[in-house]
Amino acid sequence: MSLVHLLLFAGLVIAASSSSPGSRLILREISDQKDKAVELNTTNFDSVLKDTPAKYAVVEFFAHWCPACRNYKPHYEKVARLFNGPDAIHPGIVLMTRVDCAMKTNTKLCDKFSVSHYPMLFWGPPTKFVSGSWEPKKDKSEILVIDDGRTAERLLNWINKQIGSSYGLDDQKFKNEHALSNLTDYNQISQAVYDVEEATAEAFDIILAHKAIKSSETSASFIRFIQLLAAHHLSRRCRKGAAEILVNYDDLCPSGNCSYEKSGGNDTLGNFPICGKDVPRGYYMFCRGSKNDTRGFSCGLWVLMHSLSVRIEDGESHFAFTTICDFVNNFFMCDECRLHFNDMCLSVKTPFKKARDFVLWVWSTHNKVNERLLKDEASLGTGDPKFPKIIWPPKELCPLCYLSSNQKSIEWDHEHVYKFLKNYYGPKLVSLYKEKSVSRSKEETVSATEDLTVATNALVVPIGAALAIAIASCAFGALACYWRTQQKNRKPRRR
Repeated sequence: MSLVHLLLFAGLVIAASSSSPGSRLILREISDQKDKAVELNTTNFDSVLKDTPAKYAVVEFFAHWCPACRNYKPHYEKVARLFNGPDAIHPGIVLMTRVDCAMKTNTKLCDKFSVSHYPMLFWGPPTKFVSGSWEPKKDKSEILVIDDGRTAERLLNWINKQIGSSYGLDDQKFKNEHALSNLTDYNQISQAVYDVEEATAEAFDIILAHKAIKSSETSASFIRFIQLLAAHHLSRRCRKGAAEILVNYDDLCPSGNCSYEKSGGNDTLGNFPICGKDVPRGYYMFCRGSKNDTRGFSCGLWVLMHSLSVRIEDGESHFAFTTICDFVNNFFMCDECRLHFNDMCLSVKTPFKKARDFVLWVWSTHNKVNERLLKDEASLGTGDPKFPKIIWPPKELCPLCYLSSNQKSIEWDHEHVYKFLKNYYGPKLVSLYKEKSVSRSKEETVSATEDLTVATNALVVPIGAALAIAIASCAFGALACYWRTQQKNRKPRRR
């Protein structure tokens, strides 16, 4: 038997040492099991780049026989671990890939991209690589050569400059993992601005996917919500996107009949991404759970509502309240959640007169939801073990918010709660966001901070051109001028 085993082993060695592409691929798959960069070849190049949810891609063209390529691989992998795979630190942003040009099957692919040396790195939107090419003298190409990526640090710095990020090689997964043991760290909320953007984009995508604007009632509800976002969203690009939808709404949804599909022009609602085209998906930060099916969108939506509540003026309080209630009732797809939320909305019998009333209502409603879910999750074991539902704010963050507390009830000092919420979801959120450079661009960060205290009058007005004119009357500076210009040739429509 030992002779048989010896012969079999010899056969395997001979097969493994073969110079055929297939055998080398088998060896690479065995030796590179922990590699994070995705191996591409002529067969899967287009399909992988077409299907990836990432907004950007890096393609490294190399040769396995090249000593410089072998020495560069650890650097490339340090960056790839941040973006690729189920344990990615920053998923959904950049797809890190590589192509072995020494494989004869990849010769034509490497020639299409005019590979002149190894390793050679390219950057661009994944779809631009699909059936694409690159030429040295080609003008205005969306595929760029990375000319300063010879170390992991330099490659990541190059990527950060392209997308306005501040990622580091030492970044760890779930930075907010120990939030419950360090609740006095205000930096936790500084990560939530990005989550508000993503939650806004996701809510809009859900409406598009379900074609949820189905009547004059849902149309009016949608318009009021977009109006609220255009006036008070803390992200400049989300305010801009909401404003563009408002200005074009009559054309996009005549008589409330919307066209949802994306097309080559600007004649459908799907062609107006509410927070811009480059909001990465699946990358919640403050709201990121320790499991894929926890926190995320629902958390981001709550932070959105809190951040809206602290930005409105007294005269807008009841409008904001009814707008949020109608939006959840018409467009939130979790039926049980929607019904519970609607019950809490219906329990309000007197119109809000002060912005403070709305801020405290959102806060108390969120706590009621947390109380209910805490019991459900405890009995079913469905909660996030690292982020169990809690009553907010905890004493560690706001000791003055508590007059007294015991196991059965808490007596709140509502004035201190209100001041805490105004600060936490207002100036503190945006100022820390600026300090930590979480934003995707300096312009966005500065604008978000400068616009924090902008006062507007987002009142209920008829749908149509008059709506855009009404919002344009708010203090939006250049944007207001743009809106007014757009309305000069638009005939108001009465309802």
